[in-house]
Amino acid sequence: MRDPYDVLGVAKGADEADIKRAYRRLAKKLHPDSNTSDPKAQDKFAELTSAYDILSDKEKRGQFDRGEIDAQGKPRMHDFAGFGGGRQRPGGFSGFDGDTIFESFSFGQEGARRQGRAGGAGGGFDDLGDIFGFGRQRRAAGGGFQAPAGGDTEITLPVSFEEASVGASKRVFLPNGKQVDVKIAPGTLEGHRMRLKGQGEQSPLGGPAGDAYVTISYSAHPQFRREGEDLRYEAPVPLEDAVLGTKVRVPTLSGAVDLNIPAWTSGGRTFRLRGKGLPKASGGHGDLLVSVEVTLPATPDAELEALMRKRRGDA
Repeated sequence: MRDPYDVLGVAKGADEADIKRAYRRLAKKLHPDSNTSDPKAQDKFAELTSAYDILSDKEKRGQFDRGEIDAQGKPRMHDFAGFGGGRQRPGGFSGFDGDTIFESFSFGQEGARRQGRAGGAGGGFDDLGDIFGFGRQRRAAGGGFQAPAGGDTEITLPVSFEEASVGASKRVFLPNGKQVDVKIAPGTLEGHRMRLKGQGEQSPLGGPAGDAYVTISYSAHPQFRREGEDLRYEAPVPLEDAVLGTKVRVPTLSGAVDLNIPAWTSGGRTFRLRGKGLPKASGGHGDLLVSVEVTLPATPDAELEALMRKRRGDA
């Protein structure tokens, strides 16, 4: 087996982060599910995981660097005559029985696992889950590995107050280039999250695509100012109408309505239109608050000025 530093393509002075990055990169490249046409894919992947097993363990890495173990993690054979135990080699050397210490990797329902030559389990190998983000790799029906799904995508969808209140159909542009229409139900709350199954990122290893999650966000409105679940609207009322009384046309989320302005209405007076605001989490809608904004004529009016001087008591 090759030197584990060569297998991972890192220098002997590489730190833990460099080693882990190299392993992640190569594991995606050499994974058996990505190389189904290569009969040696599993051997290459086993070599990679064995090399990472040594270099990611401080104790094993130190033993390898000191020459105490080889690239397979076996104690190195030293030619000491008379050493007892194990098999007898030519020249009087008695070494270790390689069958009792050799570690291999098998691929089963619990993912990649180390085990001794005799078949004893050597513990789960969880780094594959760290790489792909989905825990241990599972065997798909019919054999082989089930490739991990692609990543999920988060999308924020701006909607107007009217669309959230009465409902609408909105087009969503997905990162994968697709366009889909989503239905905004009447009374949709801000922050509502919808799942578009299979519309997320593609799996780099050929697995199912991830999901796209669409979160509703209210857009700013050109006429209404939001105050929690209530809305505020400033209604311009000419001076003469504020004095004499009138009806003004007021926009709402479901269409314009007529609002009665009594005579002698001062500027700043507020009228409440119940249920004409934004959707409420408890059901129903907030209110629309209409504040009167008294306006003067667009051009100077001599008669109005004379009247105002008289009321002020000017000579």
